[in-house]
Amino acid sequence: MKQYTDLFIDFDDTLYDTYGNAEIALHELFDALHLERWFPDASVFYDEYWQTNIDLWTRYSRGEITRNYLIVERFRRPLSKGQGLEPDEKRCLEVSDLFLDLLSTKSGVVEGAHELMDYLRSQGYRMHMCSNGFHEVQYRKLRSSGLYDYFDTIILSEDAGANKPSARFFDYAMQQTRAGKTTTLMIGDNFQTDILGAKHYGLATAYFNRYPQYPAPEPVDYEVTSLRQLMDIL
Repeated sequence: MKQYTDLFIDFDDTLYDTYGNAEIALHELFDALHLERWFPDASVFYDEYWQTNIDLWTRYSRGEITRNYLIVERFRRPLSKGQGLEPDEKRCLEVSDLFLDLLSTKSGVVEGAHELMDYLRSQGYRMHMCSNGFHEVQYRKLRSSGLYDYFDTIILSEDAGANKPSARFFDYAMQQTRAGKTTTLMIGDNFQTDILGAKHYGLATAYFNRYPQYPAPEPVDYEVTSLRQLMDIL
């Protein structure tokens, strides 16, 4: 008999290649807006975007900033690095909308994602996506990547009223899925939001460590460096 019946699975950079797809979308954005007029060195824009994005999503997951602040600030900072650019809120929102439109059409997934999901479905697991991503964007990415139909339930922080790693998020996930704590495994690539959040809530965890030179900072139930390794566990 399987130890687990329900799998809580993170989406961004666990199954969906968010970083790779965003890299493509950022280059398309740069060209579409002709940002070379203000950025003789395009790397200035790209580097500032990634530094800002990491900072803002970390703060958002902690509940320190709002969704609207994240959306505006994510592009205000990198655009402000352009020579003579002083982007206001309206312009930042327009740029964000274009970027998200470009990103959500991208179909790239992490290596082994479809293979893993096919295997898990064949084994009879109930699979539930657990994400802090924005509602309308996540559904578009799910369909673009061909991952939508694998999931029994879509759990998003906006619907839960709280972000991972909050216990409120996991309370909502358990209510929506009717899963049991002892038979649920959380799978994710973000140690703070996915793994520690689930661990503190009392769930078993499988840490997808995409950078194995930096092992998990504290014990987890499972640690893998590829999605295919999960098939040996499950």
